[in-house]
Amino acid sequence: MKEKMLRFFQQETVLCAALALALGSMLLVPPDAAYSSYVDFRTLSILFCLMGVMAGLRNTGFFQWIAQALLSRVDRARQLVLILVLLCFFSSMLVTNDVALITFVPFTFIVLDMLGPEMKKRLAIPIVVLQTLAANLGSMLTPVGNPQNLYLYGRAGLSLGAFLLLMLPYTLVSLILIVIWSLAQSRGCREPVRVSFAQGARISGRTAALCGVLFAVNLLTVARVIPYGVSLGITLLGLLLADRTAFRRIDYSLLLTFAGFFIFIGNMGRLPAFHQFLQGIVSGHELSAGVLASQVISNVPAALLLSGFTEDLPALIVGVNLGGLGTLIASMASLISYKLIAREEPRRKGAYFLHFTLANICFLAVLLLFGVLLGL
Repeated sequence: MKEKMLRFFQQETVLCAALALALGSMLLVPPDAAYSSYVDFRTLSILFCLMGVMAGLRNTGFFQWIAQALLSRVDRARQLVLILVLLCFFSSMLVTNDVALITFVPFTFIVLDMLGPEMKKRLAIPIVVLQTLAANLGSMLTPVGNPQNLYLYGRAGLSLGAFLLLMLPYTLVSLILIVIWSLAQSRGCREPVRVSFAQGARISGRTAALCGVLFAVNLLTVARVIPYGVSLGITLLGLLLADRTAFRRIDYSLLLTFAGFFIFIGNMGRLPAFHQFLQGIVSGHELSAGVLASQVISNVPAALLLSGFTEDLPALIVGVNLGGLGTLIASMASLISYKLIAREEPRRKGAYFLHFTLANICFLAVLLLFGVLLGL
């Protein structure tokens, strides 16, 4: 029993922390009618729907089909690296950084195995590090790219166009950095490469089409065209008809983590001394506070925690998105890549960690400097 509890805590550390904070805050502010106003049901509903739709779409083989089509004409290592990395960058804008990494990092290992052990040893770590950076940076452009964006977008009351314009400069700079770094990493690979798949990816066309419709419905909900209750009902019915297994792939621990932080923030906001203290720290320093807090507790909890103590939510949006760079836990999506590389290359975990940290520090430094120049 103790071993199971310890394993659960190790796997769900953030969830356990959120629930502990929520329970602790309930001792200071006993449950009452105001609790019902704490939870952002719109965010939770949209997040649930998007995770379910993306799980269904991934099950259809749609993403593998796209990747195989793009790689079928590759004949140089630079092309290979760029395609594998940019797949994560652009797909994460719509399918989230987590789904991009879960889908394309394992696919990368399959491709590298085709090229032989020497090429795999040379490229595996640089590509996976770049894919992780690409997923975290590409996802910051859109409200649906990652959970903290979805929450802060709704809380800030920004229009979709305003959000895109806010994050577009950082996304463009990130794209330039990723392309330069990708070309540098593949500079020594001059021999030609050829990727051929014995069997093409098969797509479940009807399921993919239905998931595409459901995704469009949820995008309209994000844009505040369709009420979230309507899209929730449509998505539940659609997934029941299309792919019931998608429900098993939804990250329910993330939803519970959000709920725990909602309760904690709501209760702490009702304590004047704590509210004034944290507001004094965050207000006027949203960019740096978002970056620093993300390094310790990751950017999703940082967004939830800090959002209740500042009015300048656009600056906080930038801060927690850039804060996804840095430490291995700054973005929980980064742990996905680490677990996958540790399983595939167990003896090279240390090398991956060093490469990951160096690249993240470099990218974060450049983007922070860019943010300062923009006046944030």
